[in-house]
Amino acid sequence: MTGRSSTTPSSLERAAARNLVRRFLRVQPGENVVVEAWSHTISTSSAIVDEVRRAGGRAFLSYEDDDAWWRAIGRKEAKPLGRLSDPEWAAIAAADVYVQFWGPADSARLEKLGPTKVDEWGDGWFDRWYKLAQSTGLRGGRMATGWVTDARVRHWQVSKPRWKTALLEGCLVDPQEIAESGRRLARTLARGRKVRITHANGTDLEVAVAGLPARVYEGYPHPHDPAYSEYDLLGNLPEGRLRVALDGKTAEGRIVANRRSYDEVWFPWAIYSGGTFEFSDGKLTSFSFAEGGAEFSRKYARASPGKDRPGTLSIGLNPRLRNVPYLEGRERGCVQVAVGRNAYLGGSNPSDFAGWICLAGSEIEVDGVPVVRAGKLL
Repeated sequence: MTGRSSTTPSSLERAAARNLVRRFLRVQPGENVVVEAWSHTISTSSAIVDEVRRAGGRAFLSYEDDDAWWRAIGRKEAKPLGRLSDPEWAAIAAADVYVQFWGPADSARLEKLGPTKVDEWGDGWFDRWYKLAQSTGLRGGRMATGWVTDARVRHWQVSKPRWKTALLEGCLVDPQEIAESGRRLARTLARGRKVRITHANGTDLEVAVAGLPARVYEGYPHPHDPAYSEYDLLGNLPEGRLRVALDGKTAEGRIVANRRSYDEVWFPWAIYSGGTFEFSDGKLTSFSFAEGGAEFSRKYARASPGKDRPGTLSIGLNPRLRNVPYLEGRERGCVQVAVGRNAYLGGSNPSDFAGWICLAGSEIEVDGVPVVRAGKLL
């Protein structure tokens, strides 16, 4: 019997890997590249390895077996999972580029462990890993295709093949195109102050930028770049968005979602849809959701001060993404308005809470000048 093995990359995986290696990660001949794979990511991981070699790089595939990982968890040995071996640390120290795939595949089981157990797994390596990577100037990317798991497909009620295809197609974009459109928007925001967002669904909201530089995420890694955070030495793939801190005292009107939104962190992947934020005199005065409202209310109720203030504005820049689960905000022209924390963008709000509304197809003006019309960047 002949046919393509489940571990053999598809033509789309190969095309995406080629674009990522050549244009996003910009692997050079002779560079050392570590690819971290899980059982469910082998086909795309091997495509990355192929393209690294074609670019003249030297690839090292690091494989984590899902069954072995869960057996350790079953023995209550989460801490040893975070103790990387000396050869692994040596590989990271010698690497020029690092490509990470999210895992393990049984995401539902992972979430049931709870944040304490997950933190226990990460405590042994996380800080040391980033400190070492920063010292060597490591650059790389986090592959969103690792999110495509049977558990999330069931929970989010999406098509697994369509979701993976959409993520891979999002990796085919020209990063320079994203960068140029992002810089153009950033210059407009730097000259302006008031941002008005309108949509036929009842959205009419005015907010103000805080006077800080906007940060453009085009998918390039940004090691040793003071304009980005220490964790941006790894880019997210696919990517494409601009983010800027908002003035926490200015917000008036309402914004109504037509896309899903999620918790800021990957754990535990709470979903919010059909949402509305109402603002008055710079404060969030009410919110509602068709889905996820109880979870949002619970987290909002126990959050620290600043939770009700406008936090960040994000505008999507990726022309290849459209309503892709967890990446809705990267769709070109899609706008996200968040309340709460913005300190990570240089803002003054240190709240431990962040929640947002995601809207595609809107009209956006900066000081009366249109910058987005019907979801298209002008």
